[in-house]
Amino acid sequence: MLSRADLEAREAQTLAPYATLSRNARGREYAEAESATRTAFQKDRDRVLHTTAFRRLEAKTQVFLNASGDHYRTRLTHTLEVQQVARSVALNLGLNETLAETVALAHDLGHPPFGHAGERVLNALMIGQGGFDHNTQARRIVSVLEQPKPHYRGLNLTLDTLDGLNKHSRAGLGPPSLEAQLVDAADALAYTAHDLDDGLRSGLLTHPQLLELPLWSELAGRVGITGPVLSEGQRRAMHRELLGWLISDLTAASDVAITDSGVDSAAAVQALPARLITYSPYLRGLLQETGVFLRDNLYRHWRVEMQVEQASRVLTTLFHAFVGRPSMLPPQFRERTESEQLTRVVCDYLAGMTDRYALDMHGSIVPPTHHTPQF
Repeated sequence: MLSRADLEAREAQTLAPYATLSRNARGREYAEAESATRTAFQKDRDRVLHTTAFRRLEAKTQVFLNASGDHYRTRLTHTLEVQQVARSVALNLGLNETLAETVALAHDLGHPPFGHAGERVLNALMIGQGGFDHNTQARRIVSVLEQPKPHYRGLNLTLDTLDGLNKHSRAGLGPPSLEAQLVDAADALAYTAHDLDDGLRSGLLTHPQLLELPLWSELAGRVGITGPVLSEGQRRAMHRELLGWLISDLTAASDVAITDSGVDSAAAVQALPARLITYSPYLRGLLQETGVFLRDNLYRHWRVEMQVEQASRVLTTLFHAFVGRPSMLPPQFRERTESEQLTRVVCDYLAGMTDRYALDMHGSIVPPTHHTPQF
């Protein structure tokens, strides 16, 4: 049986010099003994997997409401796709795949119900009171809100994993580790590919419409599709080819950037002014165009906007109801209002809800004649 020391030695022998080694993990907020058979990052990964917040991702919106259909991506399936991409590329680049996997599994824990629409609503409701951001909320969940052990708050993850969750607020921190940079890129890669696929599946996007997009036009040529009609099998083939193309380019371009930078340690990576996990300039341009296209044609589609309106009404109603009558909060949240800002406690409660729980809760306090219809 391999011990933790054996696993750490294997990492040191097999990973690239610029990878983040488990034996060099920067410790935890609360001192505790490490596992005899797991590395520090394996321990982090297992703690994330067993959180309530992770299980709730199964019923939280990616683009389409969880109740819209059984085959659209949810926050959980998105997270698993990000995990798969991050692990695959990490292995090819000689990075610590366990750290990349851990950050990938935790990166979306802070998303509220109704996707980015829900995030915008909560941020607006919390203006002047700290706002709301799903990245900050993810760190809050693993550091404060989840409490599997009674003697400290949070999961007590390593500082390396926590640093990987600081996606945007990095003042004074410098660039993140290559593993964290990789998760950031894998996140965008996964949602670009699956939002195109879900857009087609839903009928909100069409193949002829997408053929006007340079990325899609080239992709069709790679697959050998020439006609204006896309069969179910061809749609799946396009999705597979797109994932392979993006992953291959990301891996190759990042390898070149890392080599050209001359970094020879994890510390050297974080001393650089720029990130090293990147696409080729050509594909980066195609992806920027695709992002604009998805914003204008999918995320702002009228059917998606109706879901946005529903999210706004549901969360706004619930927020004001709980702030106005805190006695409706569950006991564990009501107790926190004695020492914490009421609006933040309510925001935490709402952010943790799944789509269907928020809809059911809204239905329980709004007269039936005023129920907001589901779209």
